[in-house]
Amino acid sequence: MAYEIRLAPQAVRDLRGIYQFIRAEDSAVARLWFLGLEAAVFSLDSMPYRGPVTPERASLRHLLYGNRPDIYRIIYSVDEDTRVVSVAQIRHGARRPLPPKR
Repeated sequence: MAYEIRLAPQAVRDLRGIYQFIRAEDSAVARLWFLGLEAAVFSLDSMPYRGPVTPERASLRHLLYGNRPDIYRIIYSVDEDTRVVSVAQIRHGARRPLPPKR
């Protein structure tokens, strides 16, 4: 049975920002790359544990997408009881690590 994918508001904002930043509306290549990013996010429905635990928090995992220097981290958690994958953020790999949990 597949997992449900839920995007946090931050993840939705991240996707919109990435789409605008790479100017996917103006470029077929950028649009194709972006569609690949979205596909990677939603592919977590079948194998959510393939992404390793993040170095910042043991409760989160991350899936990498892209090629250097443009690697993005899809940061998410898996709730096995409800079979939900919650995508928290999509961050450029060069950004600082996640801040400590408050």
